[in-house]
Amino acid sequence: MIYETVAAVDLGSNSFRLQVGRVVDNQIYTLDSMKESVRLASGLNAEKRLDIPAQARALDALRRFGERLGGLDAGAVRVVATNTLRVAKNAAEFLPQAEEALGFPIEIIAGREEARLIYIGASHSLPTVTHKRLVIDIGGGSTEFIIGKRHDPQLMESLYMGCVSYTLRFFPDRRIDKTRLREAQVAATKEIELIAHDYQRLGWKEAVGSSGTARAIADVLELNGLNPDGQSGITRIGLEKFCALLIKAGSAEALDLPGVKGDRLPVLPGGVAIMSAIFDVLGIERMTYAEGALRLGVLYDLLGRFHHLDMRDSTVVQFRRRYQVEADQVERVEATALSALAQLTDGVPSEADVQLLSWATRLHEIGISVAHNAYHKHGAYILTYADMPGFSKKDQLQLAVLVLGHRGKLEKVRNSAAVDIAWPLIFCLRLAVLLHRTRDDRALPLWRVSVLGNGFKLELPAEWLDANPWTAAAIREESSVWRQIGREYLVNAKPQKKPA
Repeated sequence: MIYETVAAVDLGSNSFRLQVGRVVDNQIYTLDSMKESVRLASGLNAEKRLDIPAQARALDALRRFGERLGGLDAGAVRVVATNTLRVAKNAAEFLPQAEEALGFPIEIIAGREEARLIYIGASHSLPTVTHKRLVIDIGGGSTEFIIGKRHDPQLMESLYMGCVSYTLRFFPDRRIDKTRLREAQVAATKEIELIAHDYQRLGWKEAVGSSGTARAIADVLELNGLNPDGQSGITRIGLEKFCALLIKAGSAEALDLPGVKGDRLPVLPGGVAIMSAIFDVLGIERMTYAEGALRLGVLYDLLGRFHHLDMRDSTVVQFRRRYQVEADQVERVEATALSALAQLTDGVPSEADVQLLSWATRLHEIGISVAHNAYHKHGAYILTYADMPGFSKKDQLQLAVLVLGHRGKLEKVRNSAAVDIAWPLIFCLRLAVLLHRTRDDRALPLWRVSVLGNGFKLELPAEWLDANPWTAAAIREESSVWRQIGREYLVNAKPQKKPA
């Protein structure tokens, strides 16, 4: 379905932001925006758990966002959470409360997926050029680096350093001196040097900052004439002068300069230290600014899904090629699995279930590239931990659970960390794999499936089962496998009707 009004919510480590846009001729025009300074990362304790005050600030902000989003369809809204919820050990406990407060599902996205979306947003907010751009986004808990051309990112990385985490680490009492600033710069330098070679080898012509930190620094440099020759954005010389002013003031709060906003002050030292290291390591002389890159990227990615240009489909295709999946076999399995799902849902399966089951069938054999023995476990591991552009962490976990559960015992699935295990989808995939064990195009018998209590019922011709004892034994073994997790599975061998 195509929507005229769409919205993106970015649950960052420092601020929560909302952007509502109108779609006109495949372009997005901002209608409204909101920002809440939550400083979620400052609520991470030594055990990497979000403390109660940080959770309360987040929930209050989400309730206000939820009021603004009221009336919008779930398909028109996408909510992404970044580094702090990636690393918080109690994120799974907090997420249901957050979703209830907001009224919409929340996706925790991986660092490289965040980087991809940032670049898409930045490229749509800037003039179209033919040269390569380097886009850098200093968030509260991570910093993303992307080189791309036009709207296509080519190199993406996410480093665990952000304005909130570095401020807390190096400036815990908000006091700034030359030694502390230098220590923060050195720490950031060590991180950036790990990726610098690849970025310098690919090269770029224009550097762009896309975060609140970049905007805050640019505002200060421009409004106070710190850049040489009245240049806009961030310059190396202007940044050096700003660092000197911070050291002289002794704290960000003591700065008496136009352009320094109150909500940005507490995390400014860490952001300036990281930006200085980026300029030094990558040899940047000047950086321009792009507004709201992540949110705009989320909106354009959402728009692409409306027009069946879903990045997740492209990722699945790439994975099939990379892991040399046998195309004919997965196509057979996919057709049968989707047929089973249609029968279980009286012909009206949800679009989300169809999509998830299709991806799972196409990827269920990727683990064979590692080893045939326990290949479903290898495949599940790959899907859990690989960078998969377009997929949220929840998407990947759901895929991994389906692939893990498509063969073998089911206790391992039931005991996994996954929530809302999709047993009907696992049933459909397992059945399809069993029916196509011969890995050829021989015709299947007339079969039917239906829901039976908390389990399933399978009907097959008795004659076919007698003629295919190998497959028949495997199908009957399924009853035992499902009973072991407390679910029904009835195999009904129907005798063929004799002609009158």
